[in-house]
Amino acid sequence: MTAAFNKNVLTVVDRELGADFDADAFDHVALWDGDHEWIEMRLRSRTDQTVKIPALDLAVEFTAGEELRTEISAKFRKEGVRSELAATGLELTHWWTDREGRFALSLSVVR
Repeated sequence: MTAAFNKNVLTVVDRELGADFDADAFDHVALWDGDHEWIEMRLRSRTDQTVKIPALDLAVEFTAGEELRTEISAKFRKEGVRSELAATGLELTHWWTDREGRFALSLSVVR
Protein backbone atom coordinates (compact mmCIF):
# COMPACT_ATOMS: atom_id res chain seq x y z
CA MET A 1 0.00 0.00 0.00
CA THR A 2 2.78 2.46 0.93
CA ALA A 3 4.66 1.70 -2.28
CA ALA A 4 1.56 2.43 -4.38
CA PHE A 5 0.98 5.66 -2.47
CA ASN A 6 4.61 6.69 -3.00
CA LYS A 7 4.56 5.92 -6.73
CA ASN A 8 1.31 7.88 -7.08
CA VAL A 9 3.46 11.02 -6.75
CA LEU A 10 4.71 10.30 -10.26
CA THR A 11 1.17 9.84 -11.58
CA VAL A 12 0.18 13.22 -10.14
CA VAL A 13 3.20 14.96 -11.70
CA ASP A 14 2.35 13.29 -15.02
CA ARG A 15 -1.26 14.46 -14.84
CA GLU A 16 -0.68 17.97 -13.50
CA LEU A 17 2.51 18.90 -15.36
CA GLY A 18 2.34 16.71 -18.45
CA ALA A 19 5.38 14.68 -17.39
CA ASP A 20 6.18 11.25 -18.77
CA PHE A 21 7.23 9.34 -15.65
CA ASP A 22 6.89 5.57 -15.93
CA ALA A 23 6.04 4.49 -12.37
CA ASP A 24 7.04 0.90 -13.21
CA ALA A 25 10.58 2.14 -13.87
CA PHE A 26 10.97 3.05 -10.18
CA ASP A 27 11.14 0.97 -7.00
CA HIS A 28 9.77 2.16 -3.65
CA VAL A 29 12.41 2.58 -0.93
CA ALA A 30 11.84 3.44 2.74
CA LEU A 31 14.82 4.34 4.95
CA TRP A 32 14.94 5.04 8.68
CA ASP A 33 17.22 7.94 9.71
CA GLY A 34 17.84 7.43 13.42
CA ASP A 35 19.74 10.69 13.84
CA HIS A 36 16.73 12.73 12.70
CA GLU A 37 14.11 10.20 13.84
CA TRP A 38 12.34 10.12 10.50
CA ILE A 39 11.53 7.77 7.65
CA GLU A 40 12.39 8.88 4.15
CA MET A 41 10.28 7.64 1.27
CA ARG A 42 12.17 7.46 -1.99
CA LEU A 43 11.77 6.16 -5.50
CA ARG A 44 14.81 4.43 -7.02
CA SER A 45 15.22 4.41 -10.80
CA ARG A 46 15.55 0.89 -12.18
CA THR A 47 17.31 2.10 -15.34
CA ASP A 48 19.02 5.07 -16.91
CA GLN A 49 16.19 7.28 -18.13
CA THR A 50 15.18 10.80 -19.02
CA VAL A 51 11.87 12.18 -17.77
CA LYS A 52 10.37 15.19 -19.50
CA ILE A 53 8.22 17.68 -17.61
CA PRO A 54 6.89 20.03 -20.32
CA ALA A 55 5.03 22.41 -18.00
CA LEU A 56 8.40 23.28 -16.40
CA ASP A 57 10.38 23.07 -19.65
CA LEU A 58 12.51 20.51 -17.84
CA ALA A 59 14.16 17.18 -18.63
CA VAL A 60 15.49 15.18 -15.67
CA GLU A 61 18.16 12.53 -16.12
CA PHE A 62 18.09 9.52 -13.79
CA THR A 63 20.83 6.92 -13.67
CA ALA A 64 20.04 3.36 -12.67
CA GLY A 65 19.93 3.27 -8.86
CA GLU A 66 19.49 7.02 -8.48
CA GLU A 67 16.87 8.01 -5.91
CA LEU A 68 14.23 10.70 -5.74
CA ARG A 69 13.13 11.59 -2.20
CA THR A 70 9.35 11.98 -2.12
CA GLU A 71 8.49 12.26 1.57
CA ILE A 72 9.85 12.61 5.08
CA SER A 73 7.75 11.29 7.93
CA ALA A 74 9.16 12.60 11.21
CA LYS A 75 8.88 11.52 14.83
CA PHE A 76 8.04 14.39 17.17
CA ARG A 77 8.73 14.25 20.87
CA LYS A 78 7.20 16.55 23.45
CA GLU A 79 10.37 18.47 24.37
CA GLY A 80 11.33 18.95 20.73
CA VAL A 81 7.85 20.26 19.92
CA ARG A 82 7.97 22.55 22.97
CA SER A 83 11.32 23.95 21.81
CA GLU A 84 10.18 24.51 18.22
CA LEU A 85 7.00 26.23 19.38
CA ALA A 86 8.91 28.48 21.80
CA ALA A 87 11.21 29.57 18.97
CA THR A 88 8.13 30.94 17.17
CA GLY A 89 6.55 32.63 20.20
CA LEU A 90 4.14 29.84 21.12
CA GLU A 91 3.78 27.95 24.39
CA LEU A 92 2.79 24.29 24.61
CA THR A 93 -0.07 24.15 27.13
CA HIS A 94 -1.45 20.62 26.72
CA TRP A 95 -0.14 17.31 25.40
CA TRP A 96 -2.46 14.33 25.00
CA THR A 97 -1.27 10.86 23.91
CA ASP A 98 -2.55 7.36 23.48
CA ARG A 99 -1.60 4.78 26.15
CA GLU A 100 1.56 3.68 24.34
CA GLY A 101 2.68 7.23 23.60
CA ARG A 102 2.76 6.60 19.85
CA PHE A 103 0.48 9.48 18.89
CA ALA A 104 0.00 12.93 20.35
CA LEU A 105 -2.18 15.96 20.05
CA SER A 106 -0.88 19.27 21.34
CA LEU A 107 -2.45 22.62 22.15
CA SER A 108 -0.37 25.77 22.00
CA VAL A 109 -1.05 29.44 22.66
CA VAL A 110 0.73 32.67 21.84
CA ARG A 111 3.02 33.69 24.72
